[in-house]
Amino acid sequence: MSDIIRWGILGTGRIARDFANALKDTPGAVLAAVGSRSVESAAAFGREFGNPSAYGSYQALADAPEVDIIYIGTPHPMHAENTLLALRGGKAVLCEKPFTINLREARQVVAEARRRKLFLMEAMWTRFMPALAEVKRIIASGEIGVVNSVHADFSFVATTDPENRVNKRELGGGALLDLGIYPLSIACALLGPAESVQAQAILSEAGVDMTTGFTMKHKGGTMSISSCSLRSRSPSELTVSGTLGSVRMEGMFHLSQTVTVKLAGGVSRTVSTPYLGNGYVHEVIEAGRCLREGLLESPGMTHDETLAMMELLDTIRAQIGVRYPADE
Repeated sequence: MSDIIRWGILGTGRIARDFANALKDTPGAVLAAVGSRSVESAAAFGREFGNPSAYGSYQALADAPEVDIIYIGTPHPMHAENTLLALRGGKAVLCEKPFTINLREARQVVAEARRRKLFLMEAMWTRFMPALAEVKRIIASGEIGVVNSVHADFSFVATTDPENRVNKRELGGGALLDLGIYPLSIACALLGPAESVQAQAILSEAGVDMTTGFTMKHKGGTMSISSCSLRSRSPSELTVSGTLGSVRMEGMFHLSQTVTVKLAGGVSRTVSTPYLGNGYVHEVIEAGRCLREGLLESPGMTHDETLAMMELLDTIRAQIGVRYPADE
């Protein structure tokens, strides 16, 4: 593997543009190709980012010889199909969260990557942010004592346009897969695997969740309490609490640039945790490291963890009554 990792981007939406901007800020990474459903769309996207090769089909990108790894940035229901296409083209894959629509699809994708011995990772970029690394360090140091719980929320007011992706059942809409996945993933990263989950939600007339709350019991006797909503504006913070105090990831916790420790007796301190570029840079660096070292998965976001997350999401959706066409 060359020192330079050659990326392809599949899809040309907003998140694909964010990812392309991250590549510009990542040493050793280059955008080599873009694939869209039309060559005109791919070329227009590419003109913003150094004029990489432009392909008018996803298949053509999967077959492109100048690409080492493909980032999947299409809507949720297309993730499994697009990832399988890239893997069958012999490409490593970084697939945007949620990894797939359900556990059945996720198992199929992971099995294909393992069979072909190709690197595959869910693009859960928050797993690689400096703030989370600092929180883990503080927990491990014993500064806040024995950790017992995590409280997290992630909410904002989204459009009510019924044609927007977040409101459409057939496009995997709802708060859980777009927002709730963040506190769910970080809670498990901090407390370990979840043994059980209980959820409630408020659904839209279209049958997707507008607001969802869920409690997870983790191995070792800890608990996480999380909420997400497309209909309310919340602080979107995450707090880890222990016997001696707490540590909080502040202000949209997945983009936190500071964490604050508060101990018994009123002692408080704040740690700066700046991130590179727009935040996606850190997962790009990790994917590049894994490719250079010949790894098939990242220790920071393993296949088994992704499958466990998808199983939890399936369980929550079953409890709140949200079903997508791919579940039928």
